[in-house]
Amino acid sequence: MEILISCVLWLLFTWVWVITLRSFSKGSRKLPPGPTPLPIIGNLLEIGHKPHKSLAELAKVHGPIMSLKFGQVTTVVISSATMAKQVLQDHDTSLCNRNVPESVRSIQKDEYGIPWLPVSTKWKKLRKICNLHIFTSQKLDANQDLRSKKIQQLVAFVQESCRTGEPIDVGQAAFDTVVNLLSNSIFSVDLADANSDSAREFKDSMWGLMVEAGRPSLSDFFPMLRKLDIQGVRRRLTRHYIKILEDLFAAGTETTSSTLEWAVTELLNNSEALSKARLELEQKVDKGNLIEESDITQLPYLQTIVKETLRLHPPVPLLLPRKASADVEITGFIIPKGAQVLVNAWAIGRDTSTWDDPYSFKPERFLGSDVDVKGRNFELIPFGAGRRICPGLPLAIRMLYLMLGSLIKSFDWKLDNKVTSGNIDMEEKFGIALQKAQPLRVVPVAI
Repeated sequence: MEILISCVLWLLFTWVWVITLRSFSKGSRKLPPGPTPLPIIGNLLEIGHKPHKSLAELAKVHGPIMSLKFGQVTTVVISSATMAKQVLQDHDTSLCNRNVPESVRSIQKDEYGIPWLPVSTKWKKLRKICNLHIFTSQKLDANQDLRSKKIQQLVAFVQESCRTGEPIDVGQAAFDTVVNLLSNSIFSVDLADANSDSAREFKDSMWGLMVEAGRPSLSDFFPMLRKLDIQGVRRRLTRHYIKILEDLFAAGTETTSSTLEWAVTELLNNSEALSKARLELEQKVDKGNLIEESDITQLPYLQTIVKETLRLHPPVPLLLPRKASADVEITGFIIPKGAQVLVNAWAIGRDTSTWDDPYSFKPERFLGSDVDVKGRNFELIPFGAGRRICPGLPLAIRMLYLMLGSLIKSFDWKLDNKVTSGNIDMEEKFGIALQKAQPLRVVPVAI
């Protein structure tokens, strides 16, 4: 029996070895440059726990378009605005479909979820519903009162913490606000109660989904292993997934709340920027009034803070993976049919060839600039670009302005005893969405 098992394992190893060698040699001379892959596993050891950072470092050596082998999967990584334009605009027809991770396939999101569906009649119909019936300016304007109500509730919650002196979790407070906005829009009821454990459980479930969807799976790199579910991805995804409500909540809550948390963190680390933002709000918004959506156009510095936060902390650091439907030539290199294509929005936002002092938080860089986050400027693509740009972008931006402006205008903030301004932990936690590793907990002080 042991001999039989050994023979089977040896045959399996030999088969994988032959397939891997074939895939390494096939068209390798035309592939973009990249690190030398190891047999069978390719470059998997070079991904690390924070792939967006690992790939950004490799791009400094191999260039803004590079190729790697993740197991059996040829992967092309894009790390500059120029190359991103080639992928997301110039060759969008051949590169618009998704490379679907096993974590997403296991819950069939590739069959009916807008982010993962191939560009097809079904996808076009769903996208049309979003663009014409949910996220148009007219539809969003009609729901302005509901957003205003949720902002008032957020401010009231923070005011109660002012009274008690208890710290608040900024990301959790933002998450509750966005969840309740969406649930009221659909069901006319709040799903998250800031005073109960259910809100934290809901957020944990959402983050569990984001982690699983963003975590590399062996089945993604060795398709022959999909049916085995070696890492238990399908079991864990089912547990997380039954607790949440489809694409709308998955796309709209964790990403928006994490961006707000990063924005507040950056402002607490940069007191001068915080003071400028507060002064602008005091000058443009009457005392005692909350910020309204009609005020946003008169608040250019607030807008630059949101842009700068999205530059440094894009909600999805590696844009959802694409798959080449045909061979594509870019700057003399070939992206072969079937290859996975990753656009590193995190690296593009910190590209030294595009940005001056790219690792510093400087909202002023956007003053007087036409660069925005709507997918027209490829140096800043936190929501993607082209036909696959995030459909919920208009709502997300409105909520970010309202929440951040209200928190800046109404409150000052005290940090925990052992933390000082300019010294807040900025460590990241990787998933499809990019969170702070340590939640930002601060004590609000009413102004």
